[in-house]
This record gives sequence, structure tokens and C-alpha cells, in this order.
Amino acid sequence: MNMLPATLATLCRPRLLVRAARFGLADYRRDRDLVRLMQGRMPGSARTVLNWLIEQEERMEEIRQSGDAGYSIARHVELLIALVAEARLICDIDSPRSSG
Repeated sequence: MNMLPATLATLCRPRLLVRAARFGLADYRRDRDLVRLMQGRMPGSARTVLNWLIEQEERMEEIRQSGDAGYSIARHVELLIALVAEARLICDIDSPRSSG
């Protein structure tokens, strides 16, 4: 069973972060941005990448909420952009194509 919709539906982030991520979707390039986020590692399957992004974003949210000085809003927005873009990619892959 695909838990992706349920996982993403439970995300509750500040409106400004979500808006920034939506704005950044237009410029997202998987080959450039994902490799940078993953620190040079080549991404595996789309689902593996998405799970990794979810984990990283959850950690970033914990740092944000704790008020840690190491929090990077730019990194958080980049993770959210990639998370949404990769989720869309998986949904496109999983959705049946209508014929004709």
C-alpha cells in the first residue's frame, strides 16, 4: 500500500515555508538539486529518495521548532521543494495513463 498521500497530508508547516516551496517548484531540476541535497550521492529509486527527503525534512522541522541557531531556512525550503517535486514524480509514475 502506498503511504505517500497519508504521510504528506500530515505535514503541518508554516504557510510561508509552504508558499516558498511552491514558488520554487518551477525552478526545480532533479539532476542538479537532488544531487546537491544528497551531497553528491546518486539518488536511488524514486521511493528511496522520497523516504530520505521525508526524513531530512522532519529533522529540519525539529531543528526549526527547537530554535537551534543551526537552522537554515534556505535548506528547509530546498528540502520542501524537492519533497513536493519528487512526490509529484511518484504520483505521475503510479497513476494509470488513460488510453486514447
